[in-house]
Amino acid sequence: MNLIFRLIRVMIAALYDQWRGRRLTLLGESALRFRVWPTDLDLNLHMTNARYFSVMDLGRTDLMIRVGLGNAILKNRWQPVLGAANVRFRRSLRPFQRFTLVSRVLCWDDKYIFMEHRLETAQGVAAIAVMQGAFVARGSVVTPAQVLAALGVDDPSPPMPDAVAAWQPLTVAAVT
Repeated sequence: MNLIFRLIRVMIAALYDQWRGRRLTLLGESALRFRVWPTDLDLNLHMTNARYFSVMDLGRTDLMIRVGLGNAILKNRWQPVLGAANVRFRRSLRPFQRFTLVSRVLCWDDKYIFMEHRLETAQGVAAIAVMQGAFVARGSVVTPAQVLAALGVDDPSPPMPDAVAAWQPLTVAAVT
């Protein structure tokens, strides 16, 4: 990961909150504050598209730790992976501009967990993304039910938003 210092900061803050007993609920929102640094810029002098994805990785890491999945991930050797992403860029992030990344779980099905990331500024939403993610271990997908069990939760998924249901990535059979 090319954001090692940001990653260290995020992990220390999340672990500190865990130690203090401040845990997010599964459907709670994680909020991280950042600033656009010169290393985040492209030739147009705004944050490069690839950096949005890297920052969103930090949001998912923070969310996983804050909801209490850290130990289960390490113990079971789960690896978080993305299956798909849908991002909408609304406005540019300029050099040294402050922004907040808000990450949350939207819903889940039998195989995937769907998350939302919003990059917000004082002027409004700069970008919004829906991610389809899962955990894998030993070559197979860890079901959301197993993930929830590790958290001691057996709640049903919130209703899948219509936009997420319509967006769900195409299957291989649908493409061929």
